[in-house]
Amino acid sequence: MNKTIEIKNLIKRYDSNFQLGELSLDIPSGEIIGLIGENGAGKTTLIKSILGILQVNKGEIKIFGNDTIKNAAKIKEDIGVVLDNTFFPEILNAKDIDSIMKSIYQSWDSKLYYDYLKNFDIPVDSIIKKLSKGMRKKLEIATALAHHPKLLVLDEPTSGLDPVVRNEVLDIFLKFIEDDEHTILFSTHITSDLEHIADEIIFIDDGKVLLNKSRDDILDNYGILKCNLDEFAKIDKSDYIAYKKNKYSYDILVSDRNKVSKKYKNMVVDKITLEDLMVLMIKGDKTC
Repeated sequence: MNKTIEIKNLIKRYDSNFQLGELSLDIPSGEIIGLIGENGAGKTTLIKSILGILQVNKGEIKIFGNDTIKNAAKIKEDIGVVLDNTFFPEILNAKDIDSIMKSIYQSWDSKLYYDYLKNFDIPVDSIIKKLSKGMRKKLEIATALAHHPKLLVLDEPTSGLDPVVRNEVLDIFLKFIEDDEHTILFSTHITSDLEHIADEIIFIDDGKVLLNKSRDDILDNYGILKCNLDEFAKIDKSDYIAYKKNKYSYDILVSDRNKVSKKYKNMVVDKITLEDLMVLMIKGDKTC
């Protein structure tokens, strides 16, 4: 398996006592990796550490096999980035961005850039300040794609987009990885987007990786067992990960939906969404 990103023993500490890690991750080539977790979990810290924006306290990060510190300039050429709430000054317009990016990236493709602007209906002469949030986000995505990167690092790339444009952007991302040589690291709160396009899911909470599995494994095998108060007492603790008590019932997170369905035949086991998974793993009570 080829690896686009290799992270070993990473730790990033803040004065606020928050710590990311210690964690080790491999991001394979040719896949879309979804990064999920609630606000403050460490997703943006991980992304900024990978990009070299933050200096880590410990650990090693390699992109395309190259150390991110020693080979920063070489790596930059092959990475497209969309960071939440971070972009060019608002007095610039799309034409200005084209001029700037030509001087930054050797592989900058003005024709491709303007093709994206046309497809996204982005006015080239309007300053960023006058663009809607959705227009700004589309401009960021066009800019990230227009220098033919091998890796896209995306933090909330579909935030502020209407459903039609979101689907269009997701299709672009799927096309981007078709040749198995391109990779996307995609952090978002819109977990339904990841249910459509992600290959793997990394779930971070309080600076730690709670789950790192394929999307299919999660959506096909995990589930929510529904039961009443009396039935809950009969369920073996080894059969579930976490549970949430409602007024008259329980929602119980299980990792093997088929096994649990056979064992507790009179109870309902629903399929799970990534949002359900997050809520139960973060807010639910644990088995021990």
